[in-house]
Amino acid sequence: MSTAKLPSVLALGLEPAVVDLPGLTPDLVRAFITAELDRLRARGYEVVPCLVDLGETAEAVLEQVLAERPFDCVVIGAGLHAPERLLLFEKLLNVVHRAAPGAKICFNTSPGDSAEAVQRWI
Repeated sequence: MSTAKLPSVLALGLEPAVVDLPGLTPDLVRAFITAELDRLRARGYEVVPCLVDLGETAEAVLEQVLAERPFDCVVIGAGLHAPERLLLFEKLLNVVHRAAPGAKICFNTSPGDSAEAVQRWI
């Protein structure tokens, strides 16, 4: 039995209920996110999701999750680094920088390429 530690990944993204995605329900988006996180797990990563709102509690939620344990990598979802969310993105990026200075940071372009984003760095 191996005791090797799996690389840990924090998957940071927007809570689907707070984003209007034409033609997609929050439940459908959540299912897609879950499937992608399962794909990361199947590739040998320990994954913790962190879905945040549009800013009311986003920083506090992220700080809490980062305080619970160290992460090797933080993948930041495309919805957070969209141009219309620049200020929120900057705030969250600075939380990651402060609370997890040793973590690699990567970005996906959609939930469907999170594994590839993580694999670029760990």
